[in-house]
Amino acid sequence: MTKTVDFIFDFGSPNAYLAYKVLPASLERTGAKMKIIPSLLGGIFKATNNQSPMMAFGGVKGKLEYENLETRRFIKKHGLTAFKMNPHFPVNTLILMRGAIYAEREGFLDAYVEAGLKAMWEDGQKMDDPEVFVSVMNDAGLDGAAILAGTQEPDVKAGLIANTEAAVGRGVFGIPTFFVGDEMYFGKNTLSDVEEALG
Repeated sequence: MTKTVDFIFDFGSPNAYLAYKVLPASLERTGAKMKIIPSLLGGIFKATNNQSPMMAFGGVKGKLEYENLETRRFIKKHGLTAFKMNPHFPVNTLILMRGAIYAEREGFLDAYVEAGLKAMWEDGQKMDDPEVFVSVMNDAGLDGAAILAGTQEPDVKAGLIANTEAAVGRGVFGIPTFFVGDEMYFGKNTLSDVEEALG
């Protein structure tokens, strides 16, 4: 029986981008599949009284510097040379995340995720600007205007809320979070554990 890793995902997390780039190798080695579950990080933070590392650790001497060092090591280890910190960070990802719900419903989530992640963490686009959003999606061969319109549909909005609430119900407090069955793994540095669980 093929195992599946649930990937609780938001475009706004640079670590979600990094994990997304590394995870496919584990899937290939284990024959497992990935299910991306779009969930709003801001909603998760609010529900769990969590904060971004910049807010949570900003006053801790050396903590953010070490976080950056660890990220550089991860990037070097996995050869993720296309990654660039988004100059507009933090970017409000509500449009992007509702778009993911729409794309999933319409059957092109994989292409949408690729386009959104490239725009956010390789090209430095301001993806909370509707005009930029439409242009980026059009350039990726998708219908940007249709997706943007879809983000306003009540069932799309409700779908993102439901995913986010379900993630919190499973114990999620941040992104990237992974599940193999009922086992939860948080952070890009748990990917070796995820692979072991899938193997």
